[in-house]
Amino acid sequence: MKKKSIICLFAVVLCLAMILTGCGTAQNNAGQKKLKVGFVYIGTANEPGYTYAHEQGRLYAQEKLGNKVEFVVQENVSDTDDSIVSVIQSMIEQGCKMIFANSYGYMDYMYDMAEEYPDVIFLHCSGSKSRENMLNYFGRMYQARYLSGIVAGMKTETNKIGYVAAHPIPEVIRGINAFTLGVRSVNPDATVEVVWTSTWYDPSLEKAAAISLLDKGCDVIAQHQDTTGPQIAAQERGKWCIGYNCDTSDIVPDAFLTAPIWNWGPYYTEQIQKVLDGTWKSENYWGGMEDGVVALAPLKNAPEGAQEKVDEMAQKIISGEFKVFQGPIKDQNGNVRVPEGTVMTDEELLSFNWFVEGVIGTIPED
Repeated sequence: MKKKSIICLFAVVLCLAMILTGCGTAQNNAGQKKLKVGFVYIGTANEPGYTYAHEQGRLYAQEKLGNKVEFVVQENVSDTDDSIVSVIQSMIEQGCKMIFANSYGYMDYMYDMAEEYPDVIFLHCSGSKSRENMLNYFGRMYQARYLSGIVAGMKTETNKIGYVAAHPIPEVIRGINAFTLGVRSVNPDATVEVVWTSTWYDPSLEKAAAISLLDKGCDVIAQHQDTTGPQIAAQERGKWCIGYNCDTSDIVPDAFLTAPIWNWGPYYTEQIQKVLDGTWKSENYWGGMEDGVVALAPLKNAPEGAQEKVDEMAQKIISGEFKVFQGPIKDQNGNVRVPEGTVMTDEELLSFNWFVEGVIGTIPED
């Protein structure tokens, strides 16, 4: 009996040891805390548009980084008030150590919060303010807009092209100008008329703005908006459209020509991995077509010769042989703003407040 007792006791001890070992392993696995990363979006991620493109980038990062990261996402956060403050505070309370936010209007709030929370990393899309724990990131979308302008300029029959624009900030003005330069590089007689909506996301208002341009004889509609409203208006009228943010040819197949599009996945993955590796630094980013962060969607319903011209200019942009804002460039009043042989600096591009020749419209005070 005594021998059996010793054997039983040994078995119990062995089992306990195995259980404790197992628990220890589980604790180690669980103890490897995931990096919590927050994403704040101006719009909704389930409709093709600006926020949708960012969400596709986040999903790409999620796939690449696997179980190293846990994401917290908040959609439809206004940038016209301090809504983002409570959202970010909530994310920090949930343990987020890294927060991305995708609207220009968030900038000042994030800048202040970066000072308040020095141990949290802030990444702001499209702004201009930075700190040791806050950077700005964006892409040279004007490169793809120039290419889309080539397509529009070759497609128009009325030489009247409409542009539905959001807010009169340098980013939007820069895009309108690049698009117009692309249009007039192949069609000097064409003009681009701008209508402002003073909103990023309002499908009905954006559609109405496009309709007002179609009523004036515009047969191609371009946009800097977050919805497909302008594109739908063009299709319903039997005209053409240039999209934005992502390829929406499946939504407006009869009207779609192309679209300047975003590819945020590699950048998001890289930045998060740097935090995981302990190598992250506050370094502002403004990448171009050579990085793949901006591109042009495949051409549909395009005029003859457009693909060849786009390919030619895209290669020159990527190689650096051609700069979109190289002189000579005149403003809409005919004054030379960029002399021949010079190229606008990044500082000038980031503070754009005038229209190039060929644009019809004014820049209001936002």
